[in-house]
Amino acid sequence: MATSREIAGEIGTLLAEHRGGAVVLLDIAVQSGWTDWFVIATATSTTHLRGLAKAVDGYASERKLSVRGGSSIKDDEEWVLLDMGDVVIHLMSERARAFYELEKLWFQAEATSISAPLAPQEVQAPRSV
Repeated sequence: MATSREIAGEIGTLLAEHRGGAVVLLDIAVQSGWTDWFVIATATSTTHLRGLAKAVDGYASERKLSVRGGSSIKDDEEWVLLDMGDVVIHLMSERARAFYELEKLWFQAEATSISAPLAPQEVQAPRSV
């Protein structure tokens, strides 16, 4: 079985691959008695927010993990919280993320940024001189 660190990292990578913006993992185990990791990502629209939540649900289903929250996302939703116990995922609009500033609130947590790997068409071929 995967550790909460591995699950957080895999979800962070998944969100980055689905174009989640500024994906960050916060190790809050020392500061929190109720969870170990926050995974935070920015969505560009409500449709994107739904897509990111669906990707997390798919990940959890494949691994037989339970997820609470995010079942019905309204058209004007700006923040969706998906609770997997030791890992809590925050999917936020840019406006909500700027307003709540979770990274500043949990400033003592170790933060790790996650970037999506480049797709083959995005990698530039070396130039001949």
